[in-house]
Amino acid sequence: MPIDIKKLQEQFEAENFIDTSKPVWNYSLLRQEDIVNFQRGTHYSLFEKFGSHSICVNNQWGMYFCVWAPNARFVFVTGNFNDWNKVTHPLTARWDQSGIWEGFIPGFQLGEVYKYHIVGANNTAVDKGDPFANYWELRPMTASITWDLYYEWQDAQWMDDLRKQHNALEAPWSVYEVHLASWQRPDPSDEHSYNSYDQLAERLVPYVKEMGFTHVELMPVTEHPFDGSWGYQTTGYFAPTSRFGDPQGFMRLVDAFHNAGIGVILDWVPSHFPYDAHGLFLFDGEHTYEYADMRKGYHPDWNSYVFNYKRGEVKSFLISSARFWLEVFHIDGLRVDAVSSMLKLNYSRTEGQWEPNEFGGDGNIEAIKFIKDLNETVYRDFPDVQTIAEEATDWPGVSRPTFEGGLGFGMKWMMGWMHDTLDYFKLDSLHRKHHQNDFTFSMMYYYDENFMLPISHDEVVHGKSPLIYKMPGDLWQKFANLRLFFTYMWTHPGAKLLFMGSEFGQTSEWNYKSELDWSLLQHKSHKGAQQCLRALNKILVDEPAMYSNQFNTNGFEWVDLNHREESVIVYKRKGIKPEEDLLILLNMTPEVRYDWVVETSGKEYTQELFNSDDRAYDGTGDVFNKELRTELTDDTEKRYRITLNLPPLAGLILK
Repeated sequence: MPIDIKKLQEQFEAENFIDTSKPVWNYSLLRQEDIVNFQRGTHYSLFEKFGSHSICVNNQWGMYFCVWAPNARFVFVTGNFNDWNKVTHPLTARWDQSGIWEGFIPGFQLGEVYKYHIVGANNTAVDKGDPFANYWELRPMTASITWDLYYEWQDAQWMDDLRKQHNALEAPWSVYEVHLASWQRPDPSDEHSYNSYDQLAERLVPYVKEMGFTHVELMPVTEHPFDGSWGYQTTGYFAPTSRFGDPQGFMRLVDAFHNAGIGVILDWVPSHFPYDAHGLFLFDGEHTYEYADMRKGYHPDWNSYVFNYKRGEVKSFLISSARFWLEVFHIDGLRVDAVSSMLKLNYSRTEGQWEPNEFGGDGNIEAIKFIKDLNETVYRDFPDVQTIAEEATDWPGVSRPTFEGGLGFGMKWMMGWMHDTLDYFKLDSLHRKHHQNDFTFSMMYYYDENFMLPISHDEVVHGKSPLIYKMPGDLWQKFANLRLFFTYMWTHPGAKLLFMGSEFGQTSEWNYKSELDWSLLQHKSHKGAQQCLRALNKILVDEPAMYSNQFNTNGFEWVDLNHREESVIVYKRKGIKPEEDLLILLNMTPEVRYDWVVETSGKEYTQELFNSDDRAYDGTGDVFNKELRTELTDDTEKRYRITLNLPPLAGLILK
């Protein structure tokens, strides 16, 4: 006679098998529908049930623990509360063979450290942190900490009214990428000196606001054991790092950004995880979270392990993590790291190191399915946020809806633009005329995706040099080129992302052990670069032509590409209304162009809105256009001839 699972479950829920004579009471927060969805990969709120939760059972407060360890023979809770005794507090395996172990320990307090002592099928034992912990000990300690996430948010106006408008694709996007530990340190000489989340709210938030950035992107704040991984080797997918304080401290930081009108994007890493003994690798002595076949399960680039996207429980874990940050911490977007490595089975692998999928191709079918389900779930539950893919291949439709065959991201990093543009700007200005096609190539494929233009941390480390030293020429030309680069980047269609320090011409490569060299701002050239970018951020927000059509063909028009020899390039950014249009002129050489003539159509341009050679930005200030000389040449076609002066190595924005 078959077992009546439903009846057994009803009995389990009614009685909970509570035996108050034991140190761990048999108790469950899980219903059968939770188990079914967990195993199918469709339970996206696991953080409400798994991990540790302070609850009251039989009028006794304590802690409920729930962990997935399908290959375990025994699971125990160990910590300071029992002097780290490994066997006195056993959890109970669920009767449904789901691999879930759970139990309630009366009297267990918040703020207690703990681990799971897991005895595997081969009797090998491991001590693991809680995959669902919300708080961890400060590294190098590795235990989890029982915690609650109660917090009275102060960002109701943001969440109810402002977020939808602020995070829309038709909104201005100027993103400041930040590594919290090294942006600024209380003691610049101590690499282990950290600002707290509250100190960052006092210092970082006003700076980002003053600079006019619309969003901040935080390099991973998910808990990680090794500083040198910059956060990309995650062990705590449900916990902000304890380096800067407790979870409520991080909530206050997000709250402060929101109340300053700034969106918060979190760098999130579902592509791989490290092999640290307390982490997910070989969690119950077997390959639980990672693929067992190391041709898929090991990542050669990062000496880390790849999630088993085919396993429903792993998929539920990861999508629950994404939803956790959006729901519990009010995050406005997820920048998903290393998407290319997830999509391709042969990513960084040579022949013989990978196996084709069931159709003979190189796509990781279950990872593709996971990504689509992730994005569908995020946009279903949080329509006012964005997911952003770091994806460097020509994979089609990364930022197209899944119902159109795409992966469903809101935006994709435009790596091709980044490489082509930096290669162009590295050239001596005399040689730029030979490479104009490389410079303008981005608009040939720009409309294939919703692109974000990234100048990220990856471009200023490992011998690549800081942004200012990618620019050619003497010191004056380097800074003029930097301001010209900013002008081009900010007037090119698409969202913008700039790594911290680049805005003022940081002169050393980024080093996670130190802070940015803020003393450089005493020099006019560095202060000028910073003020130039601040002005561009203001124009980006104030001028609808800069963003309202940034992802469609109505927002951009080439005006003059016929002066290769002089390396002068002219284009329009176009708004919803013709009177919103802006005209951008880039002089890519240090030669002044007096009485330069531009033929254009539409509306008359009467104002020099921005000049990157302005003295306020430490430019020469000698070449400007107090009044534009404009002549109507064809009244029927509304064609105009504009005569103006072009400063050296500079960009102009006309209105």
